[in-house]
Amino acid sequence: MIAKTCSAAIAGVEALRVDIEAHCQNNEAEYGSTMVVGLPDAAIKESRERVRSAITACGFPYPQGPTIVNLAPADLRKEGSLFDLPIALCILAASGAIPGGMLEHLLFAGELALDGAVRPVKGILPVALAARSMKDDIAAIVVPAKNASEALVAAGDIPVFGVTSLLDAIEVVKGNALPLARDPDNCFTEPDWSGIPDFAEVKGQTAAKRALEIAAAGGHNVLLSGPPGSGKSMLAKRLPGILPPMTVEETLETSRIHSIMGLLPSGAPLLKTRPFRSPHHTVSDAGLLGGGTNPQPGEISLAHNGVLFLDELPEFKRSVLEVLRQPLENGDVTVSRASGSFLFPARFILVAAMNPCPCGHLGDTRHRCRCRALQIQQYRSRISGPLLDRIDMHIEVSALSDHELTSAPAGESSETIRARVIRARYIQAQRFQNSKTVRCNAAMEPSHLIKYCALDRSQQVLLRHSIEEFGFSARAYDKILRVARTIADLAGSEQIRREHLFEAITYRSLDRRS
Repeated sequence: MIAKTCSAAIAGVEALRVDIEAHCQNNEAEYGSTMVVGLPDAAIKESRERVRSAITACGFPYPQGPTIVNLAPADLRKEGSLFDLPIALCILAASGAIPGGMLEHLLFAGELALDGAVRPVKGILPVALAARSMKDDIAAIVVPAKNASEALVAAGDIPVFGVTSLLDAIEVVKGNALPLARDPDNCFTEPDWSGIPDFAEVKGQTAAKRALEIAAAGGHNVLLSGPPGSGKSMLAKRLPGILPPMTVEETLETSRIHSIMGLLPSGAPLLKTRPFRSPHHTVSDAGLLGGGTNPQPGEISLAHNGVLFLDELPEFKRSVLEVLRQPLENGDVTVSRASGSFLFPARFILVAAMNPCPCGHLGDTRHRCRCRALQIQQYRSRISGPLLDRIDMHIEVSALSDHELTSAPAGESSETIRARVIRARYIQAQRFQNSKTVRCNAAMEPSHLIKYCALDRSQQVLLRHSIEEFGFSARAYDKILRVARTIADLAGSEQIRREHLFEAITYRSLDRRS
């Protein structure tokens, strides 16, 4: 007898349908063997023993004859333990222990313990999104109870059952269980800003705070350069607190990636605030971009719709920094393997921090720099020109004076700054409402620059003189226009004014010829 049901396999950031078939050959063999075919990984192959133990622990006899489990399509690699539950139910139905009529129309995912308990698994959010796209064939989704909130968010109108044991899943198959109730208004609540440090705690650095406000308002990448202890890390960690709340679409995009990696907060089906990722400078290419035999998202994808902070930028391996160029330009990264190509979203705000020289005290009035000119040149050359070109704003963070160090901080709160950022982002949302790819000024296409960043004659003269004086590249020219457009949005101005353009030019300090 053959029984069928379905589940889903994670491929990149998507979940693809996997049909599961079980064939039990009942005979008088004392101990039946079980074979799983269809490109299973080691975790799935080991599921044979977990499934056997769980079935017998729940009071059912395990088939005595040979049992074959097929995972289709056969050419798609399957990974993880989420196939335990559907495999067990298929074997029970194929052996005649439970009715199998409804199995074909149910999607199952869950790991089994030896006693039959169902444990939570990674990637339920994309699995539920995939089930919603198959709603003509799928009558309901059955997932571990601890993952049920994720499934409820993404499943749409498809009923969701949360189970704690194999016996609970069997009751669903028999039609003796009720689906979970939905509370859609509770899924996309306002973010909790209390967990993000406040800008009001930062002493001094008025110019740097202003620059980060511009970066947040337009989605611009930033490079902070200054001596140790000047507050570069403090400023970067507070940037998510002034970014606008994520839209429903952004929330699902970001939460799906974190669900695949098992990084969603405990008990929360969705991320409430924009992610902040800060990988160590020893991170590998695959750790930053994503990779593996069956590629998984890297740090830049985990920072999607949020902030990627790279502290001590020159200490990162050159090869690691160079792979950032495509994601910074396109907002995504493609990882190619023999099994296919996987596209990972990676639209984030890059905040990089570095010292001005190897000792860190170049330009610091409180400490003497002991670095030679050649050492400084070699240190800065670790960051290539093409990568530097893709960073919109270069911000010099100066050391704090004695007065600033000893006085209490009296700056604006993150809430106040965030209100201005939200107003500027609203202007951009109206501006790009007909675009599917552009959400903020940093992502403007050349056609948008022509339409929304027109300059008068005096502004053209100013920008031309700056290009000649400082040797700006064509890409830097476009970056200046985008930043100037954001500064104008913060000021509530329909046109870019001379002072907006001048301020944008000052944020290209590392491009200037010595």
